[in-house]
Amino acid sequence: MNEKEMWKAFCMTSGVSEDAPYEAWAFGDECDKLADLVKCGIKRGTSSAYEIYAIEGEEIPREGEYNVILDSSDKAVCVTKTLRVYVTPFSEVDSRHARLEGEGDLSLGYWRRVHERFFTEELHSVGMPFSDTMPVVCEEFELVYPFVTT
Repeated sequence: MNEKEMWKAFCMTSGVSEDAPYEAWAFGDECDKLADLVKCGIKRGTSSAYEIYAIEGEEIPREGEYNVILDSSDKAVCVTKTLRVYVTPFSEVDSRHARLEGEGDLSLGYWRRVHERFFTEELHSVGMPFSDTMPVVCEEFELVYPFVTT
């Protein structure tokens, strides 16, 4: 299913207008694995280097926005709704956010190791260094389609 088909299916079941804005994107690292964690309801948060938004001239996510999450083949996996967005230094990302990201052993130590490597590579590609004080965009979201059934 492509992003437009998934958006239409979500709108038909939710009452959200098909004309409502949404973003379609894939996670930057291990996008298939992370998309599956979202679809299973395990991953409910993500983080990004604030400086990348500035360099690319993009706005940071906003509460209430919808996202169609894509896999590495640009196939739609699920739809999320952004619940909370905040910017904090890398060194101040807390264990709560690490758990929401749903990766590894869910610990802050794991989150820091993985994200320091990812942010270092990402920032290096635009000629910037990684720093513990760099601003990080933390986003919390909920899975809204397809619905997780237990």
